[in-house]
Amino acid sequence: MNASTMSSQERAHYELRFRSLFHEGRAYAFPCDAAGRVDMDALSDRARDNYFYARTVIGREVSVPAVQPCDMH
Repeated sequence: MNASTMSSQERAHYELRFRSLFHEGRAYAFPCDAAGRVDMDALSDRARDNYFYARTVIGREVSVPAVQPCDMH
């Protein structure tokens, strides 16, 4: 397995989650590695816009993001 494949698989197991401060159960979630790094090149344009938005409204609309394991179905 090469490094890019390994990091892609590692990213699939974690997500960076910005929880809504006002609506229980709502959140923005993005695939990331164990350290919370999001691969911006792997995001769609819409997901990238949502990521930048969530980062902008931390403390006003969403909580500080948390890295957590993904629910694998």
